[in-house]
Amino acid sequence: MIDTSSSASTVQVKRGGPGCLISVLWFIFIGSWLSLIWTAIAWVLIILIIPMPLGLVMINKLPRIATLREPSSKLVTTIDAAGVSVQESSLAQPPFVLRALYFVLIGWWLSAIWLVVAWAASVSLIGLPLAIWMYNRVPAVTTLRRY
Repeated sequence: MIDTSSSASTVQVKRGGPGCLISVLWFIFIGSWLSLIWTAIAWVLIILIIPMPLGLVMINKLPRIATLREPSSKLVTTIDAAGVSVQESSLAQPPFVLRALYFVLIGWWLSAIWLVVAWAASVSLIGLPLAIWMYNRVPAVTTLRRY
């Protein structure tokens, strides 16, 4: 007999994108040079201030450009008397004011350093895993965006 008075929920974070091998091959042959051009254009837009929102959108899409990584999402599975329901949503983000303040004080210059180090690490095979990891964290370093 099924107990209909209670329900159970599970939360799982789903990471999107292809597997490791595809990501590495993409990065080696396309992502390395494309992400460098993408970053340069994004930083010019950020420095010009008026197109800054477009530059920030480009920085937030950098993991997809560099390594084909899709944004993570949250899957909530609930089992209750009505049956099973699954809801998918994006990860919760820190408050906008906090993210904006962080970007103005720290994010813009720290992410520039972060990207230079990531690009330098990508030059060698030994540094390639570090570079891919760093490129996937650029949105968090720039604006505290959870990816």
